[in-house]
Parts: sequence; C-alpha cells; structure tokens
Amino acid sequence: MFKFFKRMKTVVSSELNAMLDKAEDPVKMLDQFLRDMGEDIREAEAAVAKQIANEKILKRKAEDAQSMVDKRQAQAEKAVVAGEDELAKRALQEKKEYENQAVLLQQSYEQAKNDSEILKSKLDEMKKEYQEMNLKKDSLKARAESAKTRTKINRSMSSIGGDESRRGFERMEEKVLRFEAEAETSEDLSTQSRTLDDEFRKLDSDVDDELAALKEAMGKE
Repeated sequence: MFKFFKRMKTVVSSELNAMLDKAEDPVKMLDQFLRDMGEDIREAEAAVAKQIANEKILKRKAEDAQSMVDKRQAQAEKAVVAGEDELAKRALQEKKEYENQAVLLQQSYEQAKNDSEILKSKLDEMKKEYQEMNLKKDSLKARAESAKTRTKINRSMSSIGGDESRRGFERMEEKVLRFEAEAETSEDLSTQSRTLDDEFRKLDSDVDDELAALKEAMGKE
C-alpha cells in the first residue's frame, strides 16, 4: 500500500514533467495524465477502504476477546461462590488465554488504525494535488487558446500588411483613379457638346428677337 502512494508521488513529481517536455500538445497530455491519475485515485480509495475494513475487523475481535475475559472472570467468581474451585481454575485459565489474545488484537487494531489514518491522509493529498493539477490544466488550456488566437491574428495582420496585399490594393486604387478620370472626361465632353448647342440656340433666339424689334420700329408688323 505504501509503495503504491510512493509510486504515485514519483509520477506526479518527475514523470509528468518528462511527459510534458515530449508532448506536442501539453493540454492533451495533461488530460491523459489526469485520467490516469483519477484511475489511480480510485484504486487507492479501494485499497484504503480495505484497510479501514481490516481495522474494524481487528477492533471487533479485540472487543470480543475482552468480552470473553470479562465473562470468564465473572464465571470464575461464580464458581468460587459455589465452591467449585476446579471449575473456577478452568475459567481463569481461559481468561488468561483471552487476555493474551485481547492484548495482541488490540495492538494489531491500533497499528491498523494508525496505518488507516496515514493512508487516508496520503489519499487526501493525492486528491488535493489532482484538483490543483486540474485547475492548472484549465489555466494552461486557456493560455494555449489565447496564444493560438494571438498567433492567428498576428499572421492575419502580417498578411494584410504584406507586399502582395499592398500591390493588390495599389492596383485597385489605379483602376478607381482611371474610372474617375474617364468619368470626368465624359462629363467634360458632354458639357462642351451641350454648351455649343446652347450657343447656337441662343444665337437663333437673338436674331429672331432683333428682327421682330426692327419690324415693329418700321411699322411692318
């Protein structure tokens, strides 16, 4: 049992770092490690449960042995009162045997209880370390996602400011300028054409007005 917890401590303190150094994706490796550690914790819980059960069995046996000591003592006293010395001796003899058993069982129970407390403490440490690593994994995962996002944005910004993109925008700008120049030229030609027609219409209008005024002056209306 103690070797099991020692092995777990070795994995947590050294093997994890080695695995992470070799891992292409630290988050995935941590996920796998935590799954393995969770399984080990479940195995440890089962082992601790067996140890606690053994502790309880020893306690009950020690109590049963002590009960027999008390019982044989009472029987010996009863035999003495009844004048049955030989029966009293037999009761005292068994009492002695049960006393020895009770002492040994009590010692075994106390040792088992001490071992149970140690194992429960180590199991609690494992669970605490598991929780801490789980939190670290979440933090690492968030940092990894943030780093990936920053890298993606930086690459996008780099491509936007690159020579190819810049040349593309310059070509588009040249086309727009050419379109604008063509539109202005078309407007100028249209304006020139309209102005010439207007001048001729104005000239015709001026001649007609002048002829009408001349006729009026000469009374030739």
